[in-house]
Amino acid sequence: MRPCFLSALVTISLPLAVYAALNGPCTANGLPGACLTTATCSGGGGTSRPGFCPNDPADVQCCTKSCGSGGTCRFTSTCTTGNVASGLCPGPADFKCCLPASGCTAPNVNAATVALIKQFEGFVPSPAPDPIGLPTVGYGHLCQTSGCAEVPFPFPLTTTTATSLLTSDLRTYQNCIASQVADSVRLNDNQYGALVSWAFNVGCANTASSTLISRLNAGQAPNTVAAEELPKWNKAGGVVLPGLVNRRAAEVTLFRTASSVVAHPPSC
Repeated sequence: MRPCFLSALVTISLPLAVYAALNGPCTANGLPGACLTTATCSGGGGTSRPGFCPNDPADVQCCTKSCGSGGTCRFTSTCTTGNVASGLCPGPADFKCCLPASGCTAPNVNAATVALIKQFEGFVPSPAPDPIGLPTVGYGHLCQTSGCAEVPFPFPLTTTTATSLLTSDLRTYQNCIASQVADSVRLNDNQYGALVSWAFNVGCANTASSTLISRLNAGQAPNTVAAEELPKWNKAGGVVLPGLVNRRAAEVTLFRTASSVVAHPPSC
């Protein structure tokens, strides 16, 4: 009789690697943070702290960062003051600089700044593509949803409702300039307004990483820095645009217009 061998099928269960969501929240020694790659964290000026994203790969650690004037990078849903600034923190879009509710809010720009922005943005009563194809409405409001559904006014806009929309939009850029420029830098309302106009045009992330801001914070003469750095921001898609050349020149002129009104650091 031929021997019969039975083969037992053995299933071995190996533990599965469980990874926390990249860009998810974490806390390191009481500091709020986000689980980011160490490269992303360091590239945004943050500090990577190992051991607080324990289920992630070694190069994903809890990224923490101080920002602005007494602020901390954290997810906006946990910023109890509601005073947040964009462009200062690495990682996901809702990981922003949470600033104290100390009354030191960024001031509104002056009338000369509003006039400059209106001049170069132009008035668009209903959503339409801008010179580089992005859908905008009013005075340079970039649509966030299809048909600019987030705008709380009916289309076509009037110049009055468009001005209200612009005032609301400018708060983000006022906050980021006030946060990015060190409190040791004294700016009058024209200098501050020129920087807000620039931020409104190029975005807070670009201003945060700019040589212009770093030179101001290093204590260099503001009028010289603005005259040398603002004109460099004259391209869109790598192409020099005459409209941007003219806008930067107008911002330099505004920046260098003397004023006794101090806008930065904000008064508390």
